[in-house]
Amino acid sequence: MTLLAAARSAGLRRVPEASAREGATLTLLLAAYPLWWALGMGVLVIPFAAAVAAVRLVRRRSIAVPPAFGWWMLFLVAVTLSLANLGVDPPGTVAGTWLDNLPGATFRLGFYCCCTLIALWAYNLVVEGRLRRERLVVLLAWLFVVTVAGGLLGTFAGHFEYTSPVEALLPKSVAKDGFVQSLVHPAAAQTMDFLGYETPRPAAPWGYTNTWGNNFAITAVWLVVAAFCLPVRTRWRVGAAALLAVSLVPAVYSMNRGLWLGLAAIAVFVALRLLVSGRPGGMLALGGAGCAAVLLVVLTPLGTVVQARMDNGHSDEGRAFSSERATELVVAHSPVLGFGSTRKTLGSGESIAVGPTPECPRCGGRTLGGNGQLWQVMFAHGIAGTVAYLGFALAVLWRFRSDHSAVGIAGSAVVGFSLITMFYYNALVTPLLLTLLSYVLLAANRTPEALAPLHGTELQGTETEYR
Repeated sequence: MTLLAAARSAGLRRVPEASAREGATLTLLLAAYPLWWALGMGVLVIPFAAAVAAVRLVRRRSIAVPPAFGWWMLFLVAVTLSLANLGVDPPGTVAGTWLDNLPGATFRLGFYCCCTLIALWAYNLVVEGRLRRERLVVLLAWLFVVTVAGGLLGTFAGHFEYTSPVEALLPKSVAKDGFVQSLVHPAAAQTMDFLGYETPRPAAPWGYTNTWGNNFAITAVWLVVAAFCLPVRTRWRVGAAALLAVSLVPAVYSMNRGLWLGLAAIAVFVALRLLVSGRPGGMLALGGAGCAAVLLVVLTPLGTVVQARMDNGHSDEGRAFSSERATELVVAHSPVLGFGSTRKTLGSGESIAVGPTPECPRCGGRTLGGNGQLWQVMFAHGIAGTVAYLGFALAVLWRFRSDHSAVGIAGSAVVGFSLITMFYYNALVTPLLLTLLSYVLLAANRTPEALAPLHGTELQGTETEYR
């Protein structure tokens, strides 16, 4: 929490204690996430925060709504309407009743709503001055510290795991379920053997390696803003630079190609925005940092890991089959609203007879809609859901295309990142929440001078602007 202390010491105007108290729940949700993970709550704490958000919003005389929010509400409507098709069995999938498919659909709809409530509440807190933008930026940056710490744990102690208090309280028949395990069982890494030997891939504290990579990229953006665009002391900037260098170790050992691609896309996007806004110095600094990172990987044993990963595609064929099959089924049988939830295929891409075995527990039974947010939205919620989901992201990018402040560029980069990663990452739960909070910062950043440009200059502005 040193970054938070540094932001406090910057001399920014303090919001009255009584008014600031309302943002304590949101602060607690983000700042104490390692504790929630250790207790076995993890994402399960989000519904509690959403309940507080709902109560606080209901008590308001009026609710401020951020730009482009209507697109997101249309998406939630499409998700709700698609529940009517839960009982439809697409050809080539495991048959199930409406009730069989309801739990997964309820989980997704519930967490979509939870993330929405928290984001809308956060937006109102920020625009009212009850939660400073700087504090929210620092909280997101703090989660990068948490992500790197979890990544290092997964890299060097990949077999670390234990029974959490929440897990111990559950009936054994429930606790041993694979999905429940991902929610309540703290584990440092996911162990896979696609290189020919068992390899731990960092996952803590986010449950899955892909989720870890997704959150790594999102929070890295805000660490840069917090450390190099807020008026913090030089030693914190040096510490942040060192942390970014160290973070390359778990980022590479995660063997997460989606993360590598996403970071490259963010760098290109930010460089172009800096160039357009007339700040070639910032673009050169970003390019220098990128070149240093590449050299650090190439000239160390990290390069060997990258090469080994590139030589072993692992999930490429399965992903291609799932994406192609999901598209075919939704277009042919339920194009408007999809099927309400995911489905399991009968067999695999090679044969309908292929299924799980002790030697290959992941063979067959592919999840349609489970290999990327785009495919999940399209398969589960059809064209209506897909248009609304994409419309939201594109509307946000267009609405704030002229905001070249640090927050403007960072927030847009995160939203743009979600459009890249939707082809291979699922957004629920924490990546979506972090993306919506990034959108909150972007929407609440109404004064361009609220944060300085991304070139290390300290903030300029009046006390009123910082509120």
